[in-house]
Amino acid sequence: MIELTLQTHHRTEFVDITARVQQAVRESGIESGMVVVYSPHTTAGLTVNEHADPAVREDIGDTLDRLVPRSPEYKHLEGNADSHVKTSMMGPSLTLIVEHGRVQLGRWQGIFFCEFDGPRRRTLWLQVIPR
Repeated sequence: MIELTLQTHHRTEFVDITARVQQAVRESGIESGMVVVYSPHTTAGLTVNEHADPAVREDIGDTLDRLVPRSPEYKHLEGNADSHVKTSMMGPSLTLIVEHGRVQLGRWQGIFFCEFDGPRRRTLWLQVIPR
């Protein structure tokens, strides 16, 4: 298992981790298989989406905030219930194809860590599985 750490700086933030995941796969020496990227946090998730235009990340964050607003109406008493709901919508893990020692992504795709309760220091776990 490979552990990555990162520091977020905002309550809601989409951190492009594509290069770090690619580097971890490259250093694993696995040429073909898959990589599982997992977030062990209940207020942060993962997604694959466009990384060429940062406005897409803003649009996703803004849309999630409209769909699941921060509110004192939730039963969860820590004040971050919206973060838990958003994390459930995004999901805690990704399984990606590895071929020729690289994660296979579409031309405009990137891998994003989705922070919904920051700023925080976060950990991700990666498992590279050979074919």
